[in-house]
Amino acid sequence: VQLQASGGGLVQAGGSLRLSCEVSGRRFSDYAMGWFRQTPEKEREFVAAITSSGAHTYYGASVKGRFTISRDNFKNTVYLHMSSLKPEDTAVYFCAADSYGQVITWGASEYDYWGQGTELTVSS
Repeated sequence: VQLQASGGGLVQAGGSLRLSCEVSGRRFSDYAMGWFRQTPEKEREFVAAITSSGAHTYYGASVKGRFTISRDNFKNTVYLHMSSLKPEDTAVYFCAADSYGQVITWGASEYDYWGQGTELTVSS
């Protein structure tokens, strides 16, 4: 399974951006998907996750109400819509796939496959 994240960039505080993660190699609709982020100062932090069908989502406390995870099982892509961005959202964002598609997990070790990361910088 290969994951290709994209969409990062430089955004002003208060702005919005959408990250994408395209998955290839296996049936995308079997996997729950998650987004994590990491900075040099912090451990990898859970951001959001979505079940294989898209019926259930879950968010980390620091992004709840500002970020939305969604997926398109026809396009084999998961998205992270980010709004009201803050400088503390600056990080490298990673997408990940979990073989237990019906279950949402926020533990990074539970995910089986990872993308390469896309960098977001939010300026104040």
